[in-house]
Amino acid sequence: MMLISLKRTVIAIAALGMVAACGDQPPKLDPEAMQVKSGREAKGPARVGAAPGEPGTSVFDIFRSKEAGVKVNRFLWTASLEVLDFLPIQSADPFTGVISTGYGIPPGGGRAYRATILISDPALDARSLNLSLSTQSGTVDAGTRRAVEDAILARARQLRMQAANY
Repeated sequence: MMLISLKRTVIAIAALGMVAACGDQPPKLDPEAMQVKSGREAKGPARVGAAPGEPGTSVFDIFRSKEAGVKVNRFLWTASLEVLDFLPIQSADPFTGVISTGYGIPPGGGRAYRATILISDPALDARSLNLSLSTQSGTVDAGTRRAVEDAILARARQLRMQAANY
């Protein structure tokens, strides 16, 4: 009997300790966590014919570099997330520039869409953006896909102009 009450007391104290360790403030969301810095902020490629010891002269410099991965345009990345915000994000990898979404219905629409976006270049132009759009019954016609691409590119240009004003 004494052993059971001792166990209960220890469990109660441990539970109180865990509750007391919890903070009273919820974690804060970093609004810039989804944005990838590229473009003008990115460093240019190493010179051809660089002297030994300079960056970009050895295969092993890849492993020494602090910035690994493919550069993506931050404006295209943010615009893609904003334009397709009605789609649930399944995976987003800013290092490879791939965003995969699940099925979602656009506001005022009746058909569910799914998208996969590939941002393959730090330049802000149409060739940097590859969009695959589909429905549950198959692929979407080229006109719809082009309209979504145009919306993403237009929003990316707006974001770039806003960033230039600051």
